[in-house]
Amino acid sequence: MDMRSGNGEVDTPSPQGGGGIALVAAGATPMMEQYIEIKAANPDCLLFYRMGDFYELFFDDAELASKALGIALTKRGKHQGHDIPMCGVPVHAADDYLQKLIAQGFRVAVCEQLEDPAEAKKRGSKSVVKRDVIRLVTPGTITEEKLLAPSEASYFMALGRVKGGSENAYALAWIDISTGTFRVAESSEERLATDIFRVDPKELIVAEPVFRDEALKPVFDIIGRVANPQPAALFDSATAAARIARFYDVATPDSFGAFSRSELSAISGAIAYVEKTQKAERPPLARPEREENGATLFIDPATRSNLELLRSMSGSREGSLYRAVDRTVTGAGARLLAERLTAPLTDPSAIDARLDAVAFFAADPDLADRLREKLKAAPDIARALSRLALNRGGPRDLGALKSGLGAAAGIAALLDGALLPQELVAARAGLEALPAGLYDHLSQALAEELPLLKRDGGFVREGYNAELDEMRALRDQSRRVIAGMERDLIDETGIRSLKIRHNNVLGYYIEVTANHQAIMTGSDAAKARFIHRQTMANAMRFTTTELAELESKIANAADRALSIELAGFDRLVSEAVGEAEAIRRAAEALAILDVSAALAVLARTENYARPVVDDSLNFHIVAGRHPVVEQAHRRLATEPFVANDCDLSPEGNGRNGAIWLLTGPNMGGKSTFLRQNAVIAILAQAGSFVPATSAHIGVVDRLFSRVGASDDLARGRSTFMVEMVETAAILNQAGERALVILDEIGRGTATFDGLSIAWAAMEYLHEKNRCRAIFATHFHEMTALAGKLPRLHNVTMRVKEWEGEVVFLHEVARGAADRSYGVQVARLAGLPDAVVQRAKEVLHQLETSETSGKADRLVDDLPLFSAAMRREPAKPTQSDELAKALAELNPDEMTPREALDALYRLKGVAGG
Repeated sequence: MDMRSGNGEVDTPSPQGGGGIALVAAGATPMMEQYIEIKAANPDCLLFYRMGDFYELFFDDAELASKALGIALTKRGKHQGHDIPMCGVPVHAADDYLQKLIAQGFRVAVCEQLEDPAEAKKRGSKSVVKRDVIRLVTPGTITEEKLLAPSEASYFMALGRVKGGSENAYALAWIDISTGTFRVAESSEERLATDIFRVDPKELIVAEPVFRDEALKPVFDIIGRVANPQPAALFDSATAAARIARFYDVATPDSFGAFSRSELSAISGAIAYVEKTQKAERPPLARPEREENGATLFIDPATRSNLELLRSMSGSREGSLYRAVDRTVTGAGARLLAERLTAPLTDPSAIDARLDAVAFFAADPDLADRLREKLKAAPDIARALSRLALNRGGPRDLGALKSGLGAAAGIAALLDGALLPQELVAARAGLEALPAGLYDHLSQALAEELPLLKRDGGFVREGYNAELDEMRALRDQSRRVIAGMERDLIDETGIRSLKIRHNNVLGYYIEVTANHQAIMTGSDAAKARFIHRQTMANAMRFTTTELAELESKIANAADRALSIELAGFDRLVSEAVGEAEAIRRAAEALAILDVSAALAVLARTENYARPVVDDSLNFHIVAGRHPVVEQAHRRLATEPFVANDCDLSPEGNGRNGAIWLLTGPNMGGKSTFLRQNAVIAILAQAGSFVPATSAHIGVVDRLFSRVGASDDLARGRSTFMVEMVETAAILNQAGERALVILDEIGRGTATFDGLSIAWAAMEYLHEKNRCRAIFATHFHEMTALAGKLPRLHNVTMRVKEWEGEVVFLHEVARGAADRSYGVQVARLAGLPDAVVQRAKEVLHQLETSETSGKADRLVDDLPLFSAAMRREPAKPTQSDELAKALAELNPDEMTPREALDALYRLKGVAGG
């Protein structure tokens, strides 16, 4: 739609949706002028414009939203001669619609009414209700419980860059507003994509000049619509310290740590985005915590995808490593486990601290089970606190805090007196530091059954506030209160016929018959007490000061009761937010306890062993297994998983790890073996026991896995190009502490080209990278390298042939495969018999020295495929006849004589 302003300018739609409209709207209604002004200030968002019980959208926003949400598109009035498209969603169901829009990549500006419409009318009949945007809802800043996955973190990330000499310095800061987590780390142009994918943010904000930098285009291409350019002023490192100090209300952020200029830029960008999206509200963010370079295992994006750490190739959590090892019982524990799997440690002492915690619970399963039962009663207190701090929480969030604090106290008592390892000692301290007064106050104040919304009232416990109880009594039991006053007046006056009645003119009044007039007016005291209202033919009506006050109270009781509750709610929220740091520490402690106990349960039920992780270059796995594949075998009731050893440790006094050259057939289990060793390294350095009989792993600082084939059509890359790019990254970055898993290098091009590339890559790994590696290939010629390269060893996946069939044993053994059994695998896959037979003939000819490598001679030497299909079925061979004769024998029913005759017959068939 072409919405032009009076000066003829056109504001084009933004990439996020939310097309622009003219700032000056000649002839527009005051309400539409207000809408256009607010929309112009938020051009990159869909504007949810509050009108009564609906959020309305207009112009391009309406067209985009109606299509995205599948709701009706209507119209409201005209603008510059054109109908104004409009659609709307009910306020009470807004979360559901927001979820759909955020999932499709939209950003939404929520514009609320800031005053009661009655107040606007006082300024004139054409006055517009004051409205303004109270928050921007973006993929990385949502906090609503319905919009968040309990087991997934919800980070947004800021990229900071500063120029220093001839090179740029980079840093990343990431925040989970739903929990208050705030971290920062330095990065570099080479590892930027890796660092971003490790955190997996829902949104990446970046300065516009950086976003337009051609050198970073490949990074932003990979990230896609997650990248969100913002004004460069948000990332100004010169003003960053002042912004940080202002946000945290401190004189200087120096006490937070020594941050580089690039880190300050990233922190400033992150805080500025919080301020921009949350408007006047402030989430209870932790102070930025710095992550040291090299503290976590470097896993590039391709490796993360290949190993399916958090999601399978299909994008589902089913089939991932995370799903296979997750035994947590809380959302916070699940998020921490995912974080540990994606960022394993590289410090052996820190890894050992985690392993000690798992071992503690593994040694005391009864304590672990009791702990897990208590954890199940612990709600997600960090997310509840964040919603309350942002004024988006309700009574149930306060109830979640109460339950969580109670569970934390119970868990601290459960662990009291136990001889805990280091990590669990720190966790218990976090629980014990919780303010007991907050739990007591919440328990006293909150009712047992809590409404979802605070505006519904009824969440304060009876007996907590005397005035509230009185207002509720007036609201809910006004007849009983009036009847009580009536009885008191009868006792006071002695008039048994006295009644308290009500009508729309007088309100509440006291009515007596005319013959009781003297009692009501016979003295000055009576006249002061009973105020005359009306005289009837046979009755008189009076009121009292008390009755008038009671009437006012009854009329306002519901409003007053809700007002008292809302004021109490605000006080409780303020008290809770004041303890944000202690609550956040307790939430972290509960997550650590959950993960430690869950990994102990995993180790116990799945027969995992504690690994030895040290500073050596050892890599010795005994009877290792792939957790995902092993569980799939059990679930499908197929044959048991075959465990295999792997030893890439240096030999003798060697200073570099070994390289295994793995050959063997397809379907033999090579890919599983490759991946399982990488997965075992990840689990060990994440602080988990591992699926093996034993494991000794010298810390791996970089993990590379190139297994499987894929293309990248969007960037114009073939499968082979992707393979080469990933291989180049490995050869350029792997050091002696790296673990490299390579599969089928060079298979995407001509045979001799591929063999040459694989050969050279192997030599480079051995001589230059000098890392621990497993290199799987079908180029059997490469097995000759074992005689030349001292750290290279040939291993193979064992197979067995029986009656013309190939049986895959899935066992790794020393030695080299003599062939790949590809034709047999093709037959198992269901290729037509004619194709399989033809393939055997071509293979036989290719393997003969006379025609090897001479395709032109093959065309002449081999019959055409069509002719092969017309051949007569092959005559039974001698082996076929022998097999048939053997099958007809039944030794259990034969006499010795019959057995001897049968033996002679078999000899005859065999030509003997």
